[in-house]
Amino acid sequence: MEFTAEHIANLVKGKIVGDPGTLVSGFSQIEEGKKGHLSFLANPKFLPLLETTEASVIIISEDLLDLDQQYHPTFIVVEDGYLAFQILMNLYQELREKKTGIEQPSFIAEGVEIPEDSYIGAFTYISPKAQIGAGTHIFPHVYIGKNVKIGKECKIDSGVRIYDDCVIGDRCTVHSNTVIGGDGFGYQPTADGFKKIPQLGNVVLEDDVEVGANCTIDRATIGSTIIGKGTKLDNLIQVAHNVKIGNHNVIAAQAGIAGSTTVGNWNMIGGQTGIVGHINIGNQVKIQAQSGIISDVADQEVLYGSPAISASDFRRSYVHFRNFPEIVQRINNLENSKANTNE
Repeated sequence: MEFTAEHIANLVKGKIVGDPGTLVSGFSQIEEGKKGHLSFLANPKFLPLLETTEASVIIISEDLLDLDQQYHPTFIVVEDGYLAFQILMNLYQELREKKTGIEQPSFIAEGVEIPEDSYIGAFTYISPKAQIGAGTHIFPHVYIGKNVKIGKECKIDSGVRIYDDCVIGDRCTVHSNTVIGGDGFGYQPTADGFKKIPQLGNVVLEDDVEVGANCTIDRATIGSTIIGKGTKLDNLIQVAHNVKIGNHNVIAAQAGIAGSTTVGNWNMIGGQTGIVGHINIGNQVKIQAQSGIISDVADQEVLYGSPAISASDFRRSYVHFRNFPEIVQRINNLENSKANTNE
């Protein structure tokens, strides 16, 4: 697909400096700009690249462009270059992925209605009583269990498994090979070994949730495991049974949250963080990568370490830890000096 600079400027409400008829057909970072590609500039440290980039059109923040200089690209001047570029990439992705219809071979249980503007990829299996919302795209090799409800304008990528009774809200994205609604890890120890506790609940993703690739979100024992509105999960995340995650959280890769823990709203949880079960994490909390959370966390805390403590305390302690051999040597020297004095 090709677009003119004028067309792009209209989409992002920008002003053209240069040739409005300049054509582009792809995206590049400004340092790797290619002829016929669109790039953006929103950080002043990249300004020198304007003289060398081969990009044909550049979206640029208005406070960065010096109109007294001569450049070869065509510019689209906007208030915030980064934000405008994001908007444009989202629009481009929507155009590129726009598909409708049902590919074959696929299996759709009798009585399941597929809206005309939805897409069902080949080798997809949709079980009885499932519901698919308008404008939803389900890519090849997806399994949809019985009684699953998927909202409007969702994207369910290749290889996703959504087990029985789970609910996906509107405008959700689930990336490849994620499993939603697998059994929670519930066992009762007995004299004969561990006996499995039936996992009878489900998983609910509220509106505008995005789940990365290879995540596992377990169904509740009873009730629902819940991922709140607007929350974004990175790849390789484990969410255990009966966990309740609030609205607008971001959780980085390889984090794990044990059963029945509650996470509030607007939290930022770093990669490889481990959170024990049956605790409460407040709102607007920041947890640094590789931290271990073993107790309740109040609102707006910033934590680091394992077990996690206040991030500022951790950093001060770490300075001493790095110098620990020297500190021990100094103590030994003082003790030896004191012993020699007493003699």
